[in-house]
Amino acid sequence: MNGRLLVQNATMILPNRIVEGDLRVSDGLIKTIAPFGGLQPEIGEEVIDGTGLYLLPGVIDPHVHFRDPGNTEKEDLESGSRAASAGGITSFLDMPNTSPNAINRSLIADKIAAAAKKSVTHHGFFIGATNSNVSDLQSVEGMDGVCGIKIFMGSSTGDLLVHEQKHLENIFANTRGIIATHAEDEERLRSRITKFEHRKDIAAHAECRDAECALIATKRASALAKDYDHRLHIVHLTSRQEADWLASNKGDLITTEVCTQHLTFDQNDVEKLGTRALMNPPIRYTEDKDKLWQRLKDGTIDCIVTDHAPHTLEAKSVGFPGAPAGMPGVETSLPLMLTHAMEGKCSVSDVVKWMCKGPAEVYRIKNKGSLVEGFDGDLTLVDLENNRIIQDSDTWTKVGWTPYAGMEFTGWPIYTIIDGNIVHKREIGGQLRGIPVALPGSTGRLLEFN
Repeated sequence: MNGRLLVQNATMILPNRIVEGDLRVSDGLIKTIAPFGGLQPEIGEEVIDGTGLYLLPGVIDPHVHFRDPGNTEKEDLESGSRAASAGGITSFLDMPNTSPNAINRSLIADKIAAAAKKSVTHHGFFIGATNSNVSDLQSVEGMDGVCGIKIFMGSSTGDLLVHEQKHLENIFANTRGIIATHAEDEERLRSRITKFEHRKDIAAHAECRDAECALIATKRASALAKDYDHRLHIVHLTSRQEADWLASNKGDLITTEVCTQHLTFDQNDVEKLGTRALMNPPIRYTEDKDKLWQRLKDGTIDCIVTDHAPHTLEAKSVGFPGAPAGMPGVETSLPLMLTHAMEGKCSVSDVVKWMCKGPAEVYRIKNKGSLVEGFDGDLTLVDLENNRIIQDSDTWTKVGWTPYAGMEFTGWPIYTIIDGNIVHKREIGGQLRGIPVALPGSTGRLLEFN
């Protein structure tokens, strides 16, 4: 469904400047951008008065776990995409560690078919690597909706794991596209977990899964990428050691990402939030957070993600170390980063570069990531004037909580728009949860990749 829409009088974050003006979407594509305005409504066109609002490209989250199939009591493709649209996210890439794991063409096709019925946002899917499925990885090369291969080099959640050198070499040598890897060294993890198993305090999590675990795997994956001339994306960077090493060694083949929570939380927040802040790799220390910001700003880190990985509060309540690792994040990532911008940590244009353009470039997503004539009409209109405190009850995720409960954010999306169609909206000063507009499956479609 391709919409016809006119946004007037908005402050537009264009690729090379910020200017107040109008933007028209026709047949789902950005048809006209008019700095300083002047566009008049056409018959049959929906009109939004963007006075006082900032117009951004739709946000792309290239790292989510929507739990569908297998654990849909936590999230599914409908609830996850609803939550994403409430956060201004118009496209997502879903990870393969579902139940069953998405490790072959048939299982990927099942997820694509489910998303066609359920998702209100655009979507793509990773295929998961195993020790013995190279032929399956090859079978989806060029398949519509498949964004890349995911390798878990260290044990996290689920049972996907590839850590032996011969299996990693086989994958890098015999596949194409981009490999996204969870970089933690399995041998070091196993040796350290036994040393820390007596610890019940949550501070032990970052001590056990230390920065050296991540650095060893990052170096190893990077060497494989260079040996086999293979594009590589290091997911959820957490440590200053990795960030500094990549600054000097990533080259043209390697990209990386950082999660909003690793830019926001440190050891003090983990102590306060407990298992709500438990994830793999862990939230680390103040100096790591500061270094991640530095390397984001200097271009070492290419994009910002959420690693949205919901678990129920009941499961989290068992405490450390028994609680599952992961947290929801798609509803809060854009307001959180815009709040950082308003507090002087970065600019609004930086946020657009890291959350819209960056993911589109890393995964070579067609027609996404910028306000450019001819690109898809995926837009987010945000309010930077009003601060709102989020509570657990304001969320759309099925698990019904957020690690940011009680925090005050600005930059809440007022309109989230896909192909010119409004999919979620809020009243300024109204209910923070907002109102879903689109029906499941009516607006979301498969992403296309170059």
